Order: sequence, then C-alpha cells, then structure tokens
Amino acid sequence: MKAKVRTAIIGTGKASHMHAAILSKNTQNEFVAVCGRMPGKAREFSATYNVEAYANIRQMILEQRVDLVLVCTPHPYHKEATVESLESGAHVLVEKPLAASLADCDAMIEAARKSGKKLGVVGQRRFFPAAKRCRKAIDDGKIGSPMLGTISMLGWRDKAYYESDPWRGSWATEGGGVLVNQSPHQLDLFLWYMGSEPEELFGVWKNINHPYIEVEDTAVAIVKFKSGAIGNILVSNSQKPGIYGKVHIHGSSGASVGLQTEAGAMFIAGVTSMGAPPSNDLWTIPGEEDALKKFEQEDASFFSGLDPIQYSINEQHLDFIRAIQNDQEPMINGIQGRRSVELFTAIYQSTETGKPVRWPLRST
Repeated sequence: MKAKVRTAIIGTGKASHMHAAILSKNTQNEFVAVCGRMPGKAREFSATYNVEAYANIRQMILEQRVDLVLVCTPHPYHKEATVESLESGAHVLVEKPLAASLADCDAMIEAARKSGKKLGVVGQRRFFPAAKRCRKAIDDGKIGSPMLGTISMLGWRDKAYYESDPWRGSWATEGGGVLVNQSPHQLDLFLWYMGSEPEELFGVWKNINHPYIEVEDTAVAIVKFKSGAIGNILVSNSQKPGIYGKVHIHGSSGASVGLQTEAGAMFIAGVTSMGAPPSNDLWTIPGEEDALKKFEQEDASFFSGLDPIQYSINEQHLDFIRAIQNDQEPMINGIQGRRSVELFTAIYQSTETGKPVRWPLRST
C-alpha cells in the first residue's frame, strides 16, 4: 500500500478554505500544515483544520515532511510561493491560473525542472463527466478534426465581490480581471479540446460597468490555430445576474459537441457553490441524437447527494496524488497551465498594440 501523501496549503483565503475542507476528508492524503503571511489568520486556519501553522514555507516543508503544497495565494504571488516550495523539496499544485505573467510561469516551470518535482495547476472542470465526454468524442474522431471552438462566458460580479478581498480588481495584486480570475477554466477546456497550438490572436478588453476596479470585466478574441482551426473567445463579468458559460467545439465532419460550464452566476470559491454541475448542451454526432437526454439522466443520478465543486476538486487532488505516487505527469501540468496564460497575455498585448499577436509568446 502506498504511503499517504503529506499535504500543506499556502494562503489562508477563501480558496484555501475550500481546498482544506476537501483535503481534510480525502483519505489518500494527510493534511498537516498551513503557511500564511498573517500569523493570526494562519493560527485561526490551523485551529479550524487541526494542522500546524507556519509563517515560513521552507521551515513548514522540512519540519512537516510535506510532499505536496497547494498554492492558494493571489495570482501575482504564485511564483514566489511555488519556487520556494519546489526548491524546498515539495511537489506543487497551484490554484488557477498558473501565474499572472509568462515570466512567472517560466520561472515556476524551470524550478520544477531543476528540482525534479511535479508542478500542476487547478482546472477541476476537466474532471466532470460532461467535460470528459467531449474530449472522448474528439479523441474517438466522432467530429472529425476540431475546426471551430467557441467560449461564451456571460457572468456577473458585483461591487461587494470586489470589496470582499483587498487584492481584487487591481493589476498589481490580482494581475487582471475576468481573463485572469474567472475564465481560466474555460480557456483550459478550449485549448484541451482544440488540441493545437495557437498561431495568432487578435483581441480586445473593456471595462463595461465596473468603474471602481482597474482591470477588465469583458474581453473578446479571435484565435487562429496552427492546425488551420479557428476560435472565438467571449468572456465577461458584466451580465447581471449571470447568464451562462459554454464551451463548444465544431468539427470538420459537421458534428459538434459542447458543454455548459456554468448555469447563471459563476460560483465564488469559499462563498457559493455551483447550482448544478457542468452539463452537455450540444451533441450532434450522427447516431447519437438522443445522447443529451441520456447524459442528463446519468449526471442527475451521479451527482445526487454530491456537491459538484467538492467532487471535482477532490478528483484533481487524487490525480495529483497519484502522479506523485506513480511518478507520472498530472492531468494539467505546468506547461499546459502556461498555455492558458499565453491566451490572456496575448489579449492584453493585442489590446495595447491594436494588432494581432503571433506565437510563440516569450517572457517579457
């Protein structure tokens, strides 16, 4: 029997509490410690989950013999915590996005390479049955080659949300807006399904109705892929009270698959949960005309009594734990996490210059 993986969390905010509650129930790990910049919050967190509190990452990892660290700090601080954890001997799973800049991503990936430790990024929507069905249909060639991909995420965030944490809404402390915080899950699915490296992107961001924040609440982009495929990205926090999030993939055969990732308002980590798990809302594969009704029934049965967020994050925790135990790559490693950062970085760059941005994207 494989030894339990000893886990710890860096950060004491809402996402940290979400992960801690799930780790505490996961029998494949031993949740042992938390590290936070504010001693009072770290002690309060440690008392809640019966773990040790630290202010020093390296000391925590060495004293508690930590195998896996979850980094749940605000996005611009992911690099510092991740690099120190890797250099101290722990594997690292980072809350999305991998980082707020490509330079930070590259520093984290290089630290993982040098240390021989694993680096992953949270993208729990890949673990939902609806998301897996789309990927399997694509892998099985049921839509031909992916040729047109779309993201439509029309959500809402109010003033109270941005005031709930002092780091929200600022370039310096959040690293961006809807592109950096709310859309990485959809960007990840989009890239996972399309399967090809982007070649060129033209994009623009706006702040439509959130004058009290610095960052964007809406962004649109057109993407050309090296495979010859094209894609469209529309993400927004400006539709009250939140409409939906969808990722659809249309193939060369004329068949299409897709899922609704969000119904109504997007969930807020540690505050709300999903009203319903992601569900397939598009399926035009010949011979599978009745599939959507079947999938709906299967998912209703599967998630009866299950919290969708707790289920999917636990699945990602288990995936990363197995990667450590079996010395294999996690489902979403650091290199894949960088690809989502490339997309939103290209939109920021394209908006600034008014011109398309071509791959590869280098650190600046």
